[in-house]
Amino acid sequence: MYHGVSQSETKPLDRRPPVLPDEEEKAGAKKERVLHTRVPAVLERELKRFADNLRVPVSNLVRTILEDAVNVADAAGTGLEERLKKAARTLETERERLKKKVAHSPVSEIFAFQDITLAQSATCSECGKDLGRGTRAHLGLQEDGVPRGPSVIVCSSCLAANKPA
Repeated sequence: MYHGVSQSETKPLDRRPPVLPDEEEKAGAKKERVLHTRVPAVLERELKRFADNLRVPVSNLVRTILEDAVNVADAAGTGLEERLKKAARTLETERERLKKKVAHSPVSEIFAFQDITLAQSATCSECGKDLGRGTRAHLGLQEDGVPRGPSVIVCSSCLAANKPA
């Protein structure tokens, strides 16, 4: 007796190394495994009736159903994954397009520009270009004279691009 189990009930340990799936495939597709599963009585009756109608063994019917289900799930998963990736790319593109469209330009609230010579380095509020000390630039003036954030300084190129036609 070994912990409540007689020696006749114990199985010898399998000391062989585990077989990897790739090795199984190389060994040949003919090696089939037995899979035991529990099913409700109603499902068993339906499977037997269906197998009888097709004149095939129940095991063949179940194997075929499982193979088809795995193939359909794989195909559906692959197709769904591709559609989701495409939808995500489309959303990203549209989001960026809308962000650019809605982006608030600092120049939009400016009613005039004053020519200035920079005493310190600055960055163009429109294009982001670095403007060094001594560079000619243009200071944006807001209508009510109350600044609504950092000063709006633009380079000559951006000033020319923002001039009304």
